[in-house]
Amino acid sequence: MFEYELQQIRSAELIREAQNHRLVREALRSRRAARRAAVRESAQNDTEGQGHSRRHRRHRFARAA
Repeated sequence: MFEYELQQIRSAELIREAQNHRLVREALRSRRAARRAAVRESAQNDTEGQGHSRRHRRHRFARAA
């Protein structure tokens, strides 16, 4: 009987742990979606058509001497 109770406790712990893990994944997913939406919105409002990065783009090929 004691082993059965331990198994039930462990099962409940695993279920709670899985729920917390799903909650964290969902929060990360929604945060990423909000970030992407903000980037899309800022790109639509950007009149110069520049990306969100502040780095300058490097040229694909080196300059000829």
